Amino acid sequence: MHKLPDCPKCQSEYTYEDGALYICPECGHEWTAEAEVENEESKSIRDANGNMLADGDTITIIKDLKVKGSSNPLKMGTKVKNIRIIDEVDGGHDLEGKVDGFGVLYIKSKFVKKL
Repeated sequence: MHKLPDCPKCQSEYTYEDGALYICPECGHEWTAEAEVENEESKSIRDANGNMLADGDTITIIKDLKVKGSSNPLKMGTKVKNIRIIDEVDGGHDLEGKVDGFGVLYIKSKFVKKL
């Protein structure tokens, strides 16, 4: 038996199939298998070189970046550890990661490369 996808709206794991549709009994959301494939493809985040990024990767900053609330910029070559792909927040930031000396930051994927 194959695992059905979780509901994209409420993240419920109790989805079921009805013909060509997936249905969530908790929130009532309905979607097709084609929409599920499109969702997965749209969530793929790529670095400046076109490499796929995944949760837990380590990346490097490719240009000096100003950090809101700090007088010091992030320098080119700074490592960002244990990234997490997130929904876009605050102007297109689609990655979250930890930088030594700064803490957790939101970063745009177009300014990084995968190690």
